[in-house]
Amino acid sequence: MMRLWGRKSSINVQKVLWCLAELGLKEDKDFERIDAGLHFGVNNTPEFLKLNPNGLVPTLQDGEAVLWESNTIMRYLAREHNKNKRFPLDIMAQYNSEKWLDWQLASMWPPLRVAFLGLTRTPEAERNYEVIRKRYQDANQLFGLLDTTLANQEYCSGNQFHIGDIALALCVHRWILLNAAFPEKTGPRAQLKNIEAWLKRLEQETHFNDIAEKELNIVK
Repeated sequence: MMRLWGRKSSINVQKVLWCLAELGLKEDKDFERIDAGLHFGVNNTPEFLKLNPNGLVPTLQDGEAVLWESNTIMRYLAREHNKNKRFPLDIMAQYNSEKWLDWQLASMWPPLRVAFLGLTRTPEAERNYEVIRKRYQDANQLFGLLDTTLANQEYCSGNQFHIGDIALALCVHRWILLNAAFPEKTGPRAQLKNIEAWLKRLEQETHFNDIAEKELNIVK
């Protein structure tokens, strides 16, 4: 049985859980999940660090394979466990999805992460609200690029759902939750109709609602 280390409130663990759900793999039947990170600890133990020297979640063990980095884990799962053909197999769909996975990590997540950590993990007295607002507004502009793409296709990789949609949708969801919880701190959220339509499709056609957090996990 596969083993996945990570708490459900982690956006990177959520990516893997969503991917597993789409592949028809169920917790406690097809894989075991072990809470790790933040108040759960575990990720700083010698045993865990042998698996993932970064001390971060998620970490996946599948037989002899031990993997970390959420996007890499999704790539592996989509290749090795795609028995239900949930994710397209053609090369163009795959690499159109891959480019968005890289964009999510390299371009979009860094500014949104600053705003997220600043508002949910940093004590009030230590928050730099000017930086938080600036980085949230930077995320607004970046999501505008995705919105333009979605004007001409239903999903990030074309007209079929792929793992790139998972990584992006969870970030979009967190972007929405941040603004709902801290509207005066983030500044206005861009109204992007194509992203909204895409997110609605994901809510209706995928396991998004089973995985995405309903509210932010704020550490005080």
